[in-house]
Amino acid sequence: MKAPWNFQRYLTLAQRFLAGGRLPSLLLAVSRKSASQGGRLGAVKDDLRLLLSLSNAWLRGEYRQINPKAFLAVVGALLYFVTPLDALPDWLVGMGFVDDLAVLAWVLKTWSGELDAFRAWRGAQAPEVRAALERLPAPDE
Repeated sequence: MKAPWNFQRYLTLAQRFLAGGRLPSLLLAVSRKSASQGGRLGAVKDDLRLLLSLSNAWLRGEYRQINPKAFLAVVGALLYFVTPLDALPDWLVGMGFVDDLAVLAWVLKTWSGELDAFRAWRGAQAPEVRAALERLPAPDE
């Protein structure tokens, strides 16, 4: 399956974010934007939580069994989600999130095996570990 239009740009940005240690700030921005959108995100809200949980587990060093390309795609999709000026600007009422949702859907489908493996790993963790994965890191961590 071919990557969404212009997504390669976000993969490059994702590499820079990871190299610069800026993942905690990105996770916070995604969390804030998804909370502010409330019901507009629908079923995608659970998918965003999964990607946030995976990113948090990776950041904490607790889960690194993911293909590096898959993780880069996850971070790229999260960057795409928080960027207001992408293929369809977020301020276009009713249309602004269509491209964001398409990118998230592409990542979820393309890397479904990797995400299923993370779900299984997360499900096997003690409740306190699962709860910790849902807590976002402070931006300065």
